Amino acid sequence: MSAMRPFKELMDFETAKKTIMENTREISVTEKVPVREAEGRVLAATVKAPLDVPGFRRAAMDGYAVVAEDTFGAARTDPKHLAMKGKIFAGKKPEDKVVSGSCIQIATGAPMPEGADAVVMVEETSVEGDDVSIYKPVYPGANVSEQDSDIQKGTEVLYAGVLLTPPRIGVLAALGFESVEVYSRPKVMVFPTGDEVVPPGTKLQYGKVYDINSYTLTSLLQASGAEVKVMEITGDSREELKGSIERASEYDYAVFSGGSSVGERDLIFEVVAELGTLLFHGIALKPGKPTICGIVGNTMVFGMPGYPTSCLTNAYVLLLPSVRKMARLPMEPRTGKAVLSTNITSTIGRHQIYTVRVEDGVAYPAFKESGAITSMSFASGYIEISANTEYLEEGAEVVIYYF
Repeated sequence: MSAMRPFKELMDFETAKKTIMENTREISVTEKVPVREAEGRVLAATVKAPLDVPGFRRAAMDGYAVVAEDTFGAARTDPKHLAMKGKIFAGKKPEDKVVSGSCIQIATGAPMPEGADAVVMVEETSVEGDDVSIYKPVYPGANVSEQDSDIQKGTEVLYAGVLLTPPRIGVLAALGFESVEVYSRPKVMVFPTGDEVVPPGTKLQYGKVYDINSYTLTSLLQASGAEVKVMEITGDSREELKGSIERASEYDYAVFSGGSSVGERDLIFEVVAELGTLLFHGIALKPGKPTICGIVGNTMVFGMPGYPTSCLTNAYVLLLPSVRKMARLPMEPRTGKAVLSTNITSTIGRHQIYTVRVEDGVAYPAFKESGAITSMSFASGYIEISANTEYLEEGAEVVIYYF
């Protein structure tokens, strides 16, 4: 007698997404990390400038520090002549003072000497001995960066919740910060499951398949701000699954690949319901109908389909938004538009995630079957086909959600 149990009721896709997001908390734990390692992290505390940037008046160009009035009327046919009193290099304190009739050679970024109020670019000069010919006049302040012209001491320069990008890392460095307080990364424990699954590197016996899902899930999650720990392949028994969830009690997520369907060995939904709250089991979605989400303690538990394409697709559309919300990362996916290269027939009653390859504004079907990971490797992204749509025509404009 068969022990398979059909799905009792499928949750519609939008309700499933909403349920997941409503039950996803934003992370509150923070940590300090070196500024060199902070790119891609989310700032946890507003940063106020402890100093001016720059902290002194400096030359914005290579040239000559002058009294601007001395250059008035200068022209190529009638240059002004100034006596050079010395040189100033970046990082060196000026020792000489500029007075009317004199100038000092100065490098970009070097402190302005006392008495000088402008810099003449070297391209507008020529030198013979200590005599500098000026061919173009400058106004007071020309080619000079004033103290605090970039950042004023005490101003709020970066706000809590912003994503630390390379330019923002540069701001922290300019202010002298060695470390910065950021939100911790969500912690995810991944469990590849199934008695038929074996790790790559071992001899593949008949009827066995290599573990694909823990590799694709780890890559996706780490790229989206999560810390991931992959456990050894877990068997299909109730005791093993229960022990796995208990081991993940200190983690934000426990993600199982396989064991989420309705076969006699697909027991994850029963174990989740026994240990905590089962939010749903089964979505009106293609591919990826046998998806589970629940909460055990403070851990969100996801049971992903075992087939590689279904697992990764569902991770993109359901798991990833939850992890990014918890990590406080931007939520908007990268999208674009293209036209279909062919007719597509969908399944009424199930929301479909359909992978496509985009070339020159045209979307070509990339999906083979739920077990074919190669279809994902050639795909640029996916389109969504609503549950009440049976048919999309060739040439129809569609929105592409890029991977």
